[in-house]
Amino acid sequence: MESLKGTVAKLKIVQFSQQPLVYFQLADTNCLIAAHSLNFLADVENGMKIVVLGKRNTRGQLIVAKYAVLGKTKLMNDFQTYQTAS
Repeated sequence: MESLKGTVAKLKIVQFSQQPLVYFQLADTNCLIAAHSLNFLADVENGMKIVVLGKRNTRGQLIVAKYAVLGKTKLMNDFQTYQTAS
């Protein structure tokens, strides 16, 4: 397993399905996440700092098994914005 820390860039959904496949770049490394991808989309947006743990595939992409957001998640920020707007 390899861990990587950095800022999320180029976040997009590659495959729509019951368990979406999400692509993003982290520290100039191409990353894919399928496990917990819906939670990932709720927690992370472009420009956020995260730490990931995963394995590389034959193409050199990091297949993410676990992730952690450094600081507030997107959902926390949205909730805080909603509370202050009311």
